[in-house]
Amino acid sequence: MKTTQRYLALDVLRGITIATMITVNTPGSWSHIYAPLRHAAWHGCTPTDLVFPFFLFVVGVSMFFSFSKYGNTLNHDSLLRIGKRTLLIFLIGLFLNSFPQWAKDFSHLRIMGVLQRIALVYGFASLIVLSAPKKWLPFIGGSILFLYWGIIYFFGTGDPYSLEGNATIPFDTLILTENHLYKGFGIPFDPEGLLSTLPAIVTAILGYMAGSLIKQSDKTDVPRKLILWGGIGVVAGLIWGQFFPINKPIWTSSYVLYTGGLASAFLGILVWIIDLKNYTKWTSFFVVFGMNPLFIFALSGVWAITLSRIIKFEGSTGKMTNGYSWLYQELFVPLAGPLNGSLLFALTHIVFFWLIGYILYKKRIFIKV
Repeated sequence: MKTTQRYLALDVLRGITIATMITVNTPGSWSHIYAPLRHAAWHGCTPTDLVFPFFLFVVGVSMFFSFSKYGNTLNHDSLLRIGKRTLLIFLIGLFLNSFPQWAKDFSHLRIMGVLQRIALVYGFASLIVLSAPKKWLPFIGGSILFLYWGIIYFFGTGDPYSLEGNATIPFDTLILTENHLYKGFGIPFDPEGLLSTLPAIVTAILGYMAGSLIKQSDKTDVPRKLILWGGIGVVAGLIWGQFFPINKPIWTSSYVLYTGGLASAFLGILVWIIDLKNYTKWTSFFVVFGMNPLFIFALSGVWAITLSRIIKFEGSTGKMTNGYSWLYQELFVPLAGPLNGSLLFALTHIVFFWLIGYILYKKRIFIKV
């Protein structure tokens, strides 16, 4: 018997990724963060480096089920939905980058970002999976990953896998110009840039293939298959990583397979726990996040920017400081110290946004972004 029902595990995984994204993006101080909540400095993969690809994987799984109403084919209605959603998510990301607009130097506005990558990945992955036969998707995904490896290797300078020498910098600089790139790495380099979005599309395609596997399998077989294929992805990623290092900032092909494999295996475990064994009492917290994921994520961004750039307070030193630093220094550091206070700051924000999400959930308000 083929399964057609909704899987609660998918909503839970989506909620886990959003909750974790807010946690790692909202520490009290970037100088005081526990190691698992930091990104790898360059090569490598920490638990934090799993969050974004997990979300894109879930986007892909959700695409399979949401496009079922269009027969999982590219037609006028599905194309219109793809175009509208891609544009809306991208514009929300630009809004966050430019907020507050009245105090922004648009000549140095960063064009790309997390939501912008989500938008482009969703848009291009949707066009691929709806226009190509499903049996071609593994070959299309593999071709994209090998093509990206070739671009990075042959068009880089010096060490093609290094921060300074990777090929995404000249490509993104050519298209976006240096003024509109991220500067957080000390040089103009965007970890959510245009070129590195190419392999990220495959992350969503892997999720779409997982959604197809779920739909075509007996419910009891779903966890085993997801874990099996996930394990193959992890091993393939680790092997490829010996030649093309696992790296989130340039979203290497090995990183795609490694994180996609982990995402598949983790989803399989959740399906077994939640949808087969029916251990669901703990899931409601994450379901709240999973019902309005992009809205809650965008709202958390607006709130953090408002605290850090608009709201001002006088600190204990008598000097004016932004609201973000004031909350951390005056409330959380005295309560738990610099390191634990920074973590408590992030967890408090998780609770705060969960309460907002809970109100929306209870009122059956689901904001489709």
